[in-house]
Amino acid sequence: MTVRIYVRASTKDQDAERALSDLIQFSQEYGSEYVEYVENESGTKLNRPILTRLLNESESGDILLVESVDRLSRLEQSDFEILKQQIKGKGLRLIVADLPTTHVVNNGMTGEILNVINSMLIDLLATMAKLDNDKRRERIKQGLERSGYKPTGKKANTAKHERIKQLLEAGNMTKEEIAKAVECGVATVYRVAKEIK
Repeated sequence: MTVRIYVRASTKDQDAERALSDLIQFSQEYGSEYVEYVENESGTKLNRPILTRLLNESESGDILLVESVDRLSRLEQSDFEILKQQIKGKGLRLIVADLPTTHVVNNGMTGEILNVINSMLIDLLATMAKLDNDKRRERIKQGLERSGYKPTGKKANTAKHERIKQLLEAGNMTKEEIAKAVECGVATVYRVAKEIK
């Protein structure tokens, strides 16, 4: 049995490894062998490269250890159902460090009742994580609207555009050659050509 520790943060600016040492220490209660999976991806995405690798490498009886449910999922309900089926299909036991009822293994009737309770609690926490994410995004959007901020998009590189115009007017290079010479995409050359007309 291997303990597969999954830690996640949404962006590269955030420290995905923040809880890793605590989870490694926690994992020692379940066995000495563990593997770390560290990912900087949004929890709103079902297809995450490191999580997919974890699932592919897992064997029946292994433990999937996460700090909290929101580190595993901020998914829509339908996507969370798919993820739960993938975890179940691999025969993984999900242990959530901040959900003590998942730490205990009970057999018989008590175990069955605890499994049902854990399943409901995990579903509830996943839903709350999704709602929290939605609310945060809405508050950011409202704040930007109130401040009058309007995203302007990427600014054109005027020096490159001038060089493209010169090369287009010279007429001795293809658009692909110009793109290579100016180190830009061919679409940019076409855009500048359209502006000239």
